[in-house]
Amino acid sequence: MELDINTEREDGICRILLKGEVDVYTAPQLKAEIVDAVDDGCVNLVVDLEQVGFIDSSGLGVLVSGLRRVKERSGTMRLVCTKENILKIFRITGLDKVFPVFSTMAEASEF
Repeated sequence: MELDINTEREDGICRILLKGEVDVYTAPQLKAEIVDAVDDGCVNLVVDLEQVGFIDSSGLGVLVSGLRRVKERSGTMRLVCTKENILKIFRITGLDKVFPVFSTMAEASEF
């Protein structure tokens, strides 16, 4: 499976829209996108997981490292997700306590 990434920048917020699977094969692609966004000065990220069918530990690791990167620059990373199979992974790993998770892009974009 592939991962399609579309990044939208508006008012100092970067919205990273993902479609596909975030796994050991596609995680480097996501990491590069996050690094590029932050290096371009975008430190408030919203990552949309609504069209992600699967995420593994390497994908979670990329999100955690991205969060660390934006926090070093006084920014934040928020997630958009309502899919129970993805939310379950965040609950099992305790990452639901680390990332603010919202049910809509509009809610997550209110900084």
